Amino acid sequence: MKRLILLTLLIVLINRATAQTFSEVVKKEFAFEKVGTEKTVFVSNITGNIRVQGYEGSTVLLEVTRKVTAKTEARLEQGKKEIQLGVIDRSDTLIFYMVNGCHTFGKINSKRARNFGSRHPWGYNWEGNHHCHLPYDYKLDFVLKVPSSVNLVLSTVNQGDIVVENIIGALMVDNINGSIKLTNISREATATTINGNVDIEYSKNPDKACRFYTLNGDINAWFQKELKATLSFKSFQGEFFTNVPEIESLPVQVVKVDGAQGSRYSVNGNRFKIGSGGALLDFETFNGNVYLKEVNDN
Repeated sequence: MKRLILLTLLIVLINRATAQTFSEVVKKEFAFEKVGTEKTVFVSNITGNIRVQGYEGSTVLLEVTRKVTAKTEARLEQGKKEIQLGVIDRSDTLIFYMVNGCHTFGKINSKRARNFGSRHPWGYNWEGNHHCHLPYDYKLDFVLKVPSSVNLVLSTVNQGDIVVENIIGALMVDNINGSIKLTNISREATATTINGNVDIEYSKNPDKACRFYTLNGDINAWFQKELKATLSFKSFQGEFFTNVPEIESLPVQVVKVDGAQGSRYSVNGNRFKIGSGGALLDFETFNGNVYLKEVNDN
């Protein structure tokens, strides 16, 4: 047994010693061409973190850490060539994404977007590329400072968390294997992940519909006092906890969803009114709890 452990450790050390690594930090600054309209910053990552901070400036400050690791110099050079930062400037929208050797990025039609779970017209072409294997490991970590009023559309898939703070625009945030944390926000938001927690902190309660979802994790949603909302809660193994003093159950609602195969109907019996009612706050988990809290002034 000792010989086997020593042999395994030796193999690991050899692999680490022979691995080739490349890392660089890219810094860029962007300005929106169009003025007087709502602006959007779109970040679509595959492997890596996304961190966005709102500030009072008018330009977008982007910092991307690009890292490639491979077992041979030739594979490393291939990774350095293929893994790049992609930029699309649409005058009132700035799009940043990962260029890679497997998937193309661009505008996708609405039907294909629905088939692959996308809720916006830009994305990767995943069709036919699920078994594409690159001979190197790679990661892009995005750090941005953006005007606080911009709308954000953010997504990543592996080895990454998404963190947003100080944004007064609308938010659409998607993750797969990581957490989502939205701090000091005030407008409608959608945040969904598969493996991770969703943490939300509102500095001003939203007046439009919001949706928060995680399959394996908890949802922690902090709102200001005197919250007024309609709340929907759905979970397979989770529970709902709140410190809101004024909450009452609402009648069962039949929900109609139109799809490619026709319409389907579901019954939602976990509906509540908070205060005098208001915008819909939709919470859903599978293996996690929902904690909704009104934050005290002190």
